[in-house]
Amino acid sequence: MVALDYPDEREAAQLLQSLQGIPCYMKVGMQLFYSAGPQFVAGLKEQGYKVFLDLKLHDIPNTVKGAAASIARLGVDMFNVHAAGGVRMMEAALEGVDRASGASPVVIGVTQLTSTDERMLQEEIGIHGTIEETVVRYARLAGQAGLHGVVASPREVGRIKEALGSSFITVTPGIRPQGSEIGDQARVMTPAEAFREGTDYVVIGRPITAQADPRQALETIMEELI
Repeated sequence: MVALDYPDEREAAQLLQSLQGIPCYMKVGMQLFYSAGPQFVAGLKEQGYKVFLDLKLHDIPNTVKGAAASIARLGVDMFNVHAAGGVRMMEAALEGVDRASGASPVVIGVTQLTSTDERMLQEEIGIHGTIEETVVRYARLAGQAGLHGVVASPREVGRIKEALGSSFITVTPGIRPQGSEIGDQARVMTPAEAFREGTDYVVIGRPITAQADPRQALETIMEELI
């Protein structure tokens, strides 16, 4: 999954042109979606891309239900909600998808952001225990609610699969190819390491999008996985 972390449609369109013909998911996050809007997502679908809409819904159940219905009608292939919103909220997201007749996106839960370390988890967020324990607990709640999987760092994939089974999807950001800067991520792995852990999808942003030749950067990553 290529993270289209751009401030506007023009810059994103330049990357899409560079990567034309390479089959991959496109992840549209808050910055681009709030700037370019639903029509940008529709354009990606028209070009044949699978789309992961990364808006991390987190609100009261009824609001999330309505938002999920609107997202599903866009035709996205995957979107996410915050597992911290609780089981009822996650169930409401699925109810929203059901309301959008004919739509069947994969719905996943966000466990803990990959920028979170244990000091932040315990001292700022106020959750006691380790990150791994917290991530697995949220993953279990997502499974209980009927979600298809979770977003988690590659470091927790093994425990999640052990707890919820191999068919429970994991989407892993915090992916940094060999030699890349870590940036604001705290829990990272290379793409090859993440797939060895058993993840289903890896999300890669700046190591592709911030390069002078994004296509070459992506092709190099793909070659390392063969």
